Amino acid sequence: MTSQIGHPVVVGITGASGAMLAGSVIDTLLEMDMPVMATASSAARMVWQEEMDESFGTALERWQDTGDFAYYQPGELTAPIASGTFPTRGMAIVPCSMATVAAVAHGMSDNLVRRAADVCMKERRPLVLVPRETPLHAIHLENMASLARLGVTILPPEPPFYLKPKSMQDIADFVAQRVIHALGLSDALPDDMRYEGPSGRA
Repeated sequence: MTSQIGHPVVVGITGASGAMLAGSVIDTLLEMDMPVMATASSAARMVWQEEMDESFGTALERWQDTGDFAYYQPGELTAPIASGTFPTRGMAIVPCSMATVAAVAHGMSDNLVRRAADVCMKERRPLVLVPRETPLHAIHLENMASLARLGVTILPPEPPFYLKPKSMQDIADFVAQRVIHALGLSDALPDDMRYEGPSGRA
């Protein structure tokens, strides 16, 4: 069996609200010295511009400076991550719009985010979706249930209220660690992100 050491993690970013989540996932992976290949939809870049203080272009330059990061345009279907013969350690789509959930659930591969997800499913690699929508109607739920039955991890970005987060960044960092754990890239969450029982108990 070929070792996965050195194989990249794929991160797809779509046009749902929650650009901070994507930034935290990529930052954390790179801090762990894990190579990342990313792609983002046009809508994702629009949302990033609205929600983040750092521009998307600046973030790309910062990540590329690590030497372990590559970015592909959403229409770049000749990218390595569009082929099942290119080895990866799995993929996270964060945040994941309901349009992307629907497309992936029905095998639509009309952009690189969706094609890379389809590759992970057909190659039986880990795929984690971080959906951002509320409330959810029956079609949303049916699409996510269909994906879950196929082994896709549906990981809503729920705040860890029991940890008493002090900022949105705390929540984003927690979600990033949950994504990384769901991809099988860590044995457990960091000590300060685990529930240890009622406070005050010895």
